[in-house]
Amino acid sequence: MARSKSSSKWLQEHFDDPYVQRAQRDGYRSRASYKLLEIQEKDRLIKPGMTLVDLGAAPGGWSQLATRFATGTGRVVALDILPMDPLPDVEFVQGDFREQKVYEQLMQLLGERPVDLVISDMAPNISGMKAVDQPRAMYLAELAVDFSCNVLAQGGDLLIKAFEGEGMGELRRELRKSFQKVVTRKPAASRPRSREVYLVARNYIL
Repeated sequence: MARSKSSSKWLQEHFDDPYVQRAQRDGYRSRASYKLLEIQEKDRLIKPGMTLVDLGAAPGGWSQLATRFATGTGRVVALDILPMDPLPDVEFVQGDFREQKVYEQLMQLLGERPVDLVISDMAPNISGMKAVDQPRAMYLAELAVDFSCNVLAQGGDLLIKAFEGEGMGELRRELRKSFQKVVTRKPAASRPRSREVYLVARNYIL
């Protein structure tokens, strides 16, 4: 089947992307690894020995990096609707955590150990229509916030993908109610034309 012009253009741009090429050279699963790497260098979110949950983890670029920094007794638990090839030292749950069964499976895996950090690179399938995509993206960001407020230990942190636009002011206000500090990051690996940003929320207040 012939590809549309827009899909061929995207594929060409994807394979010409220096971060895609770097990921292949460096052995990372996705170009998104460099977004987390830059945020980690600035904010030092992932620390040795911590328990971390990676939401929207597939194909595993963030989980792969997380195990590198959460060394020692650290634990990385990943979740995605999509399948993910196994990674050393990563416990993976496949499913939608809005479903009770999947949520319970995830909580059972975490056990009694409090979570120190939740990271979420969840994003909707982009339709190209802002009026559709923005509410979907905000909904996923809010799901990540709700989940983190259920599992984070006192003083824990949250990193979520969001998109500048309608609902962002409200999301930031919501985060400031539960965290002592909220900053916005736009990593170099985030495409300049994209409205994608990452919100870093520090020191969860129970």
